[in-house]
Amino acid sequence: MSHRRSILQALGAASLSSYMVQLMAMGTHPLAPGIRRLKGSVQINGSPAKEGQLVLTGDTITTGKASEVVYVMGNNAYLMREDSQVQFASEGVTGILRLVTGKVLAVFGPGNKRIVMPTMTAGIRGTACYIETTDTQTYFCLCYGTADLTPAADPSQARTVTTRYHDSPFFVGMDASAPLLKAAPVINHRDHELTMLEALVGRRPPFAGQESFSY
Repeated sequence: MSHRRSILQALGAASLSSYMVQLMAMGTHPLAPGIRRLKGSVQINGSPAKEGQLVLTGDTITTGKASEVVYVMGNNAYLMREDSQVQFASEGVTGILRLVTGKVLAVFGPGNKRIVMPTMTAGIRGTACYIETTDTQTYFCLCYGTADLTPAADPSQARTVTTRYHDSPFFVGMDASAPLLKAAPVINHRDHELTMLEALVGRRPPFAGQESFSY
């Protein structure tokens, strides 16, 4: 199967608009930054978002029930599911993504990034991850790449994790009397979604051509 055809299948599986499918059929070059697809209630800084709108450092993006948004920021791409809120900031040369609540799948290009969650902070570089978070627990799957994981309740339990293919998901809680990074199954994200996000920024995931997960 050709790379282009696999991208089109990935886009179709993610229910992207026919406009997006047509764009990707033209090639695999990175698309312009901004919102590439939205469904339902999506807001930027409290105002309704629209397709093509840029998401900038300092912005807060929020999804409502039965809602979803896909957007590109630089060499990074994001898929936010329903009932989620993300804030973007910067600190020196480090980009900061603060996941207040909800579910996000993200792919990142080279460069230092920091993800702040209620129960953990992750320092990442050129990787992909899926996160589900509440006030008391975070689910974190490093789909591929390297991340420095630091639990908020006990930074001494920090560890550096490197994975190639969803190798080491974790639940991270707030009870510092027990190990805070607990092994978890792979849940609620798909290889075709990662393929789609990487295609938006002109890349392929490292597992391209060998997808096998059926979770």
